[in-house]
Amino acid sequence: MLIKVLAAEGNLSSASNVDLATVVRLYNAHSAAVVITRKTSGGDTVGSLSVGTLDTVLLEKDASDTLTAASNGSSMKVVKIAYGN
Repeated sequence: MLIKVLAAEGNLSSASNVDLATVVRLYNAHSAAVVITRKTSGGDTVGSLSVGTLDTVLLEKDASDTLTAASNGSSMKVVKIAYGN
């Protein structure tokens, strides 16, 4: 897997569009799984997923969509990336 970092890493302590990313790398540094919810810019929920402890997930979204963590958002590291095989 090859990724290209396009911004500084942040966290999900509050809702974020992650620098208007269309592909995001998520890393859960917490000791428990964290539920991530994707919402449209209008606030409608698109869906959610759990990210396990010490797991990394690559997530595709629309640029204006936001991501939120149900809890422990400061432990959920996020960064805008480009992705290639």
